[in-house]
Amino acid sequence: MTLGVMSLLGFNLVDSVFVARLGTEPLAAQSFTFPLVFLSIGVQVGVGIAIAALISRAIGAGESHRAGRLGLLVLAGGGGLMALLLALLWLVQEPAFSLLGASESIRELIRPFWTVQVVASWLGALAYFGYSLFRAHGNTRFPGTMMVLTSLINLCLDPLLIFGIGPWRGLGLIGAAWASLVAFGCGALAVAWSLRGRGWLERVGAWREARASALPFAHIAGPAMISQLMPPLASMLATGLVARLGESAVAAWGLTSRLESFSIVLVLGMTMALPPWLGRCYGAGNWAEVERLMASAARMVLFWQLALGLVFALAARPLASALVASGEVRDTLTILIRFLPPSYGLLGICMLVVSASNALGWPWRAMGISFLRLFACYLPLLWLGSGLAGFTGLALGAALGNVLAGVMAWRMYRRAVAPKLAERTPDAGR
Repeated sequence: MTLGVMSLLGFNLVDSVFVARLGTEPLAAQSFTFPLVFLSIGVQVGVGIAIAALISRAIGAGESHRAGRLGLLVLAGGGGLMALLLALLWLVQEPAFSLLGASESIRELIRPFWTVQVVASWLGALAYFGYSLFRAHGNTRFPGTMMVLTSLINLCLDPLLIFGIGPWRGLGLIGAAWASLVAFGCGALAVAWSLRGRGWLERVGAWREARASALPFAHIAGPAMISQLMPPLASMLATGLVARLGESAVAAWGLTSRLESFSIVLVLGMTMALPPWLGRCYGAGNWAEVERLMASAARMVLFWQLALGLVFALAARPLASALVASGEVRDTLTILIRFLPPSYGLLGICMLVVSASNALGWPWRAMGISFLRLFACYLPLLWLGSGLAGFTGLALGAALGNVLAGVMAWRMYRRAVAPKLAERTPDAGR
């Protein structure tokens, strides 16, 4: 599963590296779309969390037919919800990108790119919902394999569609969106084909199940969506702050967001693979196993991300030079790489706790942790740092915000799980 997530995020990073070869303006244009892309991803992740939590709990309780009905409902409902959201994001693109600080020349580059990108995002959401269904049933091999394959498709199409071949000059920035559309379309088709004959989608009693499960689904998906929508909102505010420093700063900030997603691939893999197992433990009332899984995951995330972050920081200059050719963007990117990656270990702990809280029946706690991370830790320190020391202070503030958020999240998790473990201790002794 981690390999699949790595390949998926790797092609997003490669997307930006290819676009960077087109110049600062195309890279800035792509970077301005990231907050809106993250907004749509936040909704689909919220639905995916509900899929994994409800279905894994039903399986843990031995309710296989109910799991099938839930699978059908969330796939159909999630697809419709994402279609409405992406249509809305396409309609409001002009005021949205204007508020983010995009100039008229940048918005002219964004318009054709965004039209194709929203369709690609919808196909990616359908594929993601299918992957969530497989993970809920304990199958992480298929989602991981498909992420690798779709990443390879995108990787092969990117240079062809962006730069062209022979006398054909390619499509430029819009070529990156078309490559994503084809890759995600292949993933969605593969999911549809692989679900045939598995019995994971059950129509009989679906409407009755919809009425019975609407409230539990909303109880999980609602707070989860709000939690996942907070990062895009924070990203919009951060992008607006960075935009004051110029297009080169926005280009570097956008490239850093792609590098961040790729560098925390272990964390993202765990947030996808761990909840179904935690959900089953929750359904069985096995809190000792929950504690064991969380402690192991936290240790792995913390030590791996700290080691990787130090390597990134030491190699910041050559890494920035390899990713982008523009001197001004490269210098700004170097500053970001020196400060941010070492803080991703504590950021990973926070993300792990949020994901686990949703699986363990604490969606409102997950939402509260997400809110505190972004609006009490990250954004205030980002703003304060930029005011005191410009772009260097901005990078340092973002890093300190990640560290503070990780410490806060883990303390909240420990306070929540301690009473559950105490309740089980007498039973274990008898």
